[in-house]
Amino acid sequence: MVVAAAGLALSVSVGAGIASAEPDVGAVVNTTCTYQQVIAALNKQSPADGAEFTSNPIAVSWLNQFLASPVDQRRQMVEQVQGIPEAQPYTGLVLQVINTCKNY
Repeated sequence: MVVAAAGLALSVSVGAGIASAEPDVGAVVNTTCTYQQVIAALNKQSPADGAEFTSNPIAVSWLNQFLASPVDQRRQMVEQVQGIPEAQPYTGLVLQVINTCKNY
């Protein structure tokens, strides 16, 4: 139960981090990166966060759903998690991952 709750918090945090950086929302919702590319970039940027993220099925499911969704639905997913204060520390990491995932 604790692991599931932590994964949900992390997946929500990632989405909220994306949303809090308004100028970069377009880059996030328009990414063409695959799940494997995003995880490779995440692991490179922050191995601890990458391990935590990939060990949680809720977080993995959220990311897979996000990447498989059309842009409009991605925007809705981002909007759903905007304003969560716990997400703010992840903003920079999420943007680094999105900006570098195409290299993996």
